[in-house]
Amino acid sequence: MNQSPSLIEQGISQQHLKTVSCANVLTLAYQSLGVIYGDLSTSPLYVYKTTFSGKLSLHENDEEIFGVFSFIFWTFTLIALFKYVFIVLSADDNGEGGTFALYSLLCRYAKLRILPNHQEMDEKLSTYATGSPGETRQSAAVKSFFEKHPKSQKCLLLFVLLGTCMAIGDSVLTPTISVLSAVSGVKLKIPNLHENYVVIIACIILVAIFSVQRYGTHRVAFIFAPISTAWLLSISSIGVYNTIKWNPRIVSALSPVYMYKFLRSTGVEGWVSLGGVVLSITGVETMFADLGHFSSLSIKVAFSFFVYPCLILAYMGEAAFLSKHHEDIQQSFYKAIPEPVFWPVFIVATFAAVVGSQAVISATFSIINQCCALDCFPRVKVIHTSSKIHGQIYIPEVNWMLMCLCLAVTIGLRDTNMMGHAYGLAVTSVMLVTTCLMTLVMTIVWKQRIITVLAFVVFFGSIELLYFSSCVYKVPEGGWIPILLSLTFMAVMYIWNYGTTKKHEFDVENKVSMDRIVSLGPSIGMVRVPGIGLVYSNLVTGVPAVFGHFVTNLPAFHKILVFVCVKSVQVPYVGEEERFVISRVGPKEYGMFRSVVRYGYRDVPREMYDFESRLVSAIVEFVETEPGLEEEEMSNVRRKKEECMEIMEAKEAGVAYILGHSYAKAKQSSSVLKKLAVNVVFAFMSTNCRGTDVVLNVPHTSLLEVGMVYYV
Repeated sequence: MNQSPSLIEQGISQQHLKTVSCANVLTLAYQSLGVIYGDLSTSPLYVYKTTFSGKLSLHENDEEIFGVFSFIFWTFTLIALFKYVFIVLSADDNGEGGTFALYSLLCRYAKLRILPNHQEMDEKLSTYATGSPGETRQSAAVKSFFEKHPKSQKCLLLFVLLGTCMAIGDSVLTPTISVLSAVSGVKLKIPNLHENYVVIIACIILVAIFSVQRYGTHRVAFIFAPISTAWLLSISSIGVYNTIKWNPRIVSALSPVYMYKFLRSTGVEGWVSLGGVVLSITGVETMFADLGHFSSLSIKVAFSFFVYPCLILAYMGEAAFLSKHHEDIQQSFYKAIPEPVFWPVFIVATFAAVVGSQAVISATFSIINQCCALDCFPRVKVIHTSSKIHGQIYIPEVNWMLMCLCLAVTIGLRDTNMMGHAYGLAVTSVMLVTTCLMTLVMTIVWKQRIITVLAFVVFFGSIELLYFSSCVYKVPEGGWIPILLSLTFMAVMYIWNYGTTKKHEFDVENKVSMDRIVSLGPSIGMVRVPGIGLVYSNLVTGVPAVFGHFVTNLPAFHKILVFVCVKSVQVPYVGEEERFVISRVGPKEYGMFRSVVRYGYRDVPREMYDFESRLVSAIVEFVETEPGLEEEEMSNVRRKKEECMEIMEAKEAGVAYILGHSYAKAKQSSSVLKKLAVNVVFAFMSTNCRGTDVVLNVPHTSLLEVGMVYYV
């Protein structure tokens, strides 16, 4: 099927896509196979192997095989199909999905202010809709709880960060287990091949995957969908073949009775083995997280009518093969492949593992970018890899960090079973976070009845807790890896968020009065020089302390002065026509303005290269449309023209950027823990992260930096 470039751009770039034809839906559904389902479709490589890696033994009556397949079928049906496809995909934020989308909805509807420079005018954004004003008793009670207990808002943020960090841990484990599982199949044809060589081959493939990230996925994305399609058709066809050839009776295992028989006969060992079963739904979060790249309907169509039946047939066929070949349990996937098609399937499996790895790596770039927008991660370099497709980005620091972690896990563990135990804990943790956030969304946003909300959380929560408990049991056997990774990332995110919040509070408390600065002019010899001065600050009101520090030491500033605040708002995207909010600072004769530049958490500031012209145009438009006294209409028109001419002349004279180069230090009375967090960790991250001038693309020849120490 040929992919229309216009449809690709439409499918990727629009945050709230509304399909109008069946052809569009099918085209987007086909494209989604290569972007969304790569991780989910490679799970058959290691599910049965990991499930039977413990003390769970196989008996002649095949009750264990039938029971495990029954668990896989119903887990896939209840969690992936019913929960995610039918329910969670409906909880979009202006067409965007993922943990941050749910959190953004809650912040807007419950009036949670995690961003310190929030303004009422932000609520007038076209994407800031909060639905009907009506309240239910349950939604009012939850909102009241958050209002009365500010610490609960921090706990909610930490909970979201936990899910986010586990998702990042997922991006370390997915490439590792997928590539190593795919490559390990070569040992069937070359039995004497040492394990070290398999690990080396896997590492070479991983290095290659991360090395091509800087070129962007759009250069090779056109082959992703055909690879995933070929892979799913291959394993489903082999599944049908194995079911018919080895044990057609496996179809009876679709009955949930076999799950009960399995747990009754295996006891604790059966419960522990469920940590392997849950790997069958790895990647379901990707369906929701990548919702903004496609339409909800196209994702539902692709999963319900193609991905779901293909994977069920694949698991069924492998179970049928295992029922007659108990001794091949640790190599069941490749052993179940008919001899004539082994090498073609092996090659497709390797490519499918690459596609699955690419999907989670790209998702991690988006997650980190969102964290930076919400002041939860140090500033990093964000590169657009496509001039046409919005949202395709590359972050060098994160890319190489992920590569090093993947190589460390691959070389350190060398065992897909231990990787599977780690993977299972990461997957179940993210699913539990989504379930809890969905409970709040159903209460506050959808305003569902309490019985509906309770049914959702009890039914799906109990299933996920069952799997989560079995994964926790395997913490010593590899489950400690995602815990260590998530705690490390959480510490980084929380300390950065804490430090930036405290710096903002310091700015707010130490604002200076412009009248005070102007009144000091004659006494300190203050003069106005030609040109435009752009003073960057996080403040949306008042004059930042850094400017007062600047004019006190250098008593002169530009004829036109603009206080610029580049901030993020709690929506995924901000339209270009709503980007700038211009206002005056002081009387007109001061020639001072404030410009608030707003971005959504999924936006990437990519137009900074033309920032000066766009900002000046916005200020001129503000001056021209500024209301005046009706009786002085002629003089107002003349004065506006003169002021616009002054602004354009000032731009021709040159633009200077004034940025604060601040250092945060803990107060002497602070605790040892706070001093460690602020003076050591936060200071280290501030020193080594991208500078504000780099993020804003400020030309060095026009840059003025003012040093300040913040005591927090």
